[in-house]
Amino acid sequence: MADEIKSLDALKDAVSVDADTVVATETDTPREPMRDAQGRAYATGKRKDAVARVWIKPGTGKFLIRDHKGEYIDYTKYFARPVLQMILRQPFQVANVEGQFDVMATVAGGGLSGQAGAVKHGISKALQLYDPSLRSALKAAGFLTRDSRVVERKKYGKAKARRSFQFSKR
Repeated sequence: MADEIKSLDALKDAVSVDADTVVATETDTPREPMRDAQGRAYATGKRKDAVARVWIKPGTGKFLIRDHKGEYIDYTKYFARPVLQMILRQPFQVANVEGQFDVMATVAGGGLSGQAGAVKHGISKALQLYDPSLRSALKAAGFLTRDSRVVERKKYGKAKARRSFQFSKR
């Protein structure tokens, strides 16, 4: 042990790294598009108890939802409320690709609001897999983050998660 390190400066000299030996990080390498044999991108979106499996491919803006019966329905019929339809269109508006992709989604579990959020999450993930250059816009809008809020479980001795049973004085 002739080369003992006695100070931080000696440590810095001992482990100096040349600029040529620095390995490229993940941020330097561009992301590759992920598409299947039919040219589609697939992603799973989740919100509350709802799960949506979403496929997108280049097209005319056709938007079909497969419900629990196995039938494909136009999204305006399945999500009848205008607010839910607006939620589904948000990823395309943020990415400036409205009307350029056909969407096929299968939804299960939860209610309509959770399902709409799940489809939105799935569309966002599929868009960034299809075209990685859209990732920054979708990430800045917060569409790639799974909303982890779920219903709190019911506790014993309580009427619901936190509500107590009605108090009776007599």
